[in-house]
Amino acid sequence: MYAIIESGGKQYRVEEGSRLRVEGLAVEEGSQITLDRVLLLGGESLRIGAPYVDGARVTAEVLEHGRGEKIRVFKKWRRNDARKLQGHRQPYTALRVTSILDSR
Repeated sequence: MYAIIESGGKQYRVEEGSRLRVEGLAVEEGSQITLDRVLLLGGESLRIGAPYVDGARVTAEVLEHGRGEKIRVFKKWRRNDARKLQGHRQPYTALRVTSILDSR
């Protein structure tokens, strides 16, 4: 069984035991989290939500918090001696999916 979930404005395809990185969440490492924004449940039968599947949820274990690789944002204005260089590291939360529940 697999599910498509929404977290942080992005969609992820998950299965039991899979690991994923989502946008930074305010939860402690080692705790359990329930993701109830399930858009689709797949497997033997397909259930599509409108926009979310009723009664479906995904539980995951929080593995770690971190920051992604640095990206550099460079801006230059032509005919002016003006430029700007910025760096950014996006925070993330690593999750391991423990179960996909469907209360149908």
